[in-house]
Amino acid sequence: METVIILVFVFGYLAITLEHNIKIDKLIPALVMMAISWALISLGIDDFGQWFDSAKHSLMDNFGTLVHEEKMHLMEETLLHHLGKTAEILVFLLGAMTIVEIIDYFDGFSTIKNAVNFNSRKKLLWMFSILAFILSAIIDNLTATIVLISILQKIVKDRSVRIWYAGLIIIAANAGGAWSPIGDVTTTMLWIGDKVSTGNLFMYLFIPSLLCMIVPTFIASMLKPFKGTLELQASDNKPKNKFSSTMLFLGLGAIVFVPIFKVITHLPPYVGMMLSLGVVAIFAEIYSNSKFAISTITSEEHSEHASHSPVHHSLSKLITKYFVFLGFNGSSSFRISGYSFWFC
Repeated sequence: METVIILVFVFGYLAITLEHNIKIDKLIPALVMMAISWALISLGIDDFGQWFDSAKHSLMDNFGTLVHEEKMHLMEETLLHHLGKTAEILVFLLGAMTIVEIIDYFDGFSTIKNAVNFNSRKKLLWMFSILAFILSAIIDNLTATIVLISILQKIVKDRSVRIWYAGLIIIAANAGGAWSPIGDVTTTMLWIGDKVSTGNLFMYLFIPSLLCMIVPTFIASMLKPFKGTLELQASDNKPKNKFSSTMLFLGLGAIVFVPIFKVITHLPPYVGMMLSLGVVAIFAEIYSNSKFAISTITSEEHSEHASHSPVHHSLSKLITKYFVFLGFNGSSSFRISGYSFWFC
């Protein structure tokens, strides 16, 4: 039975790594591998002479002497243990992404766009690189990249130039996400599992990560695409949301508070994230009831927002964006397949 389970794992892992060759999204083999592996364990549990007790982190030498019902009970406990650890990460990221969506609901990231009042290509490069480095450490590197490239599309008119900036944003975002416990999905999984600590991540990785951002940006600043001035996009003349800056800094501050909360209370990180989400949601509801929809003449989009809870709107948008399986592609596939694989 052990051999069959190992073969299932090997073929499942190969299917994940060969996603682009076999034209099957990595989510599908990850889910199938997880389900079949546990099914095989359940069917052949009487053949196992030992069992790893996940709660005590040790092998049970007397497992073979137990009756079938006791073995099944231990298997269910192990299954629930791994499900709980996977759920911790999902709940944590659900809270973080909801906060980001609430910020976007109040058009908070427009604060960054409004700060661009210059057309120097080199200055714009450094601004986006530094922002990517900082934001990726707070809202994870993938989300930071999506946010900044979205802002870039509203600023830089020439697509060929935008591609150069996007490349440096991706480099800086990956560098920034490396030294933060919430900067990358893999690091977050290790942090939640108490495999790494916030202090040691900062101590050992901040300087190398900073160099990984500064060196490519410095080299790029001497290249032709980043010399001279840039033609910026014309303003869209959208009315400004008076709470955008407040919600941006409140939301980012709430996410930064999570590692501090964990250090102080020693509770799992998702508890701190739920607290941060609750605080941001309170202000979102208050500001929404204050008819944040900006001016006396509101757009159709903001009029619709004004009649709905910003938290409900953000959650529904998040579910559509990250957890719906239609198309089996994009960031949702990456995240969910990663958890299924880890759960396996």
